[in-house]
Amino acid sequence: MIEERARVAEAGNGYAWVEIERRSACGGCQASSGCGTATLSKIWSGRQARTRAISDLPLCPGDEVIVGLAEGVLLYGALLAYLLPLALMLAGALLGEAVFASAGEEPVILLGALGLGLGFLAVRAASWRWRDDVRFQPVVLRRAEAAPAPINVLSTS
Repeated sequence: MIEERARVAEAGNGYAWVEIERRSACGGCQASSGCGTATLSKIWSGRQARTRAISDLPLCPGDEVIVGLAEGVLLYGALLAYLLPLALMLAGALLGEAVFASAGEEPVILLGALGLGLGFLAVRAASWRWRDDVRFQPVVLRRAEAAPAPINVLSTS
């Protein structure tokens, strides 16, 4: 289970809208000063992603919670979002090459772009169909433990 700390924005019966701060692992990388991905992560850092999570806990807005998502769901979503459009783009380009071999590159490019567009539509349709499926939704696991208060020791000497 992949866990992330979140803040409750709104709570309802059986669900909670939570806000998760977007973070990147680029901060600890040695090459982050010359990396385009690190630059983009600096631009997007600090923004909140708001999502609906299943919750059986009595929560109030402002509560800190731990939200979990199954690893398989994340892997499946990534494969669906990236691999399906790419595979359909390649299939379209190969179809264009096979059918319109003597017509040049334009039909190959056109059918590749058409396959890519169909891949994006298929991803959208699948996400629309599975949006209410509890297997693919994040779950509020528990309340986050508060950070321990610093102990100040005063010396008497």
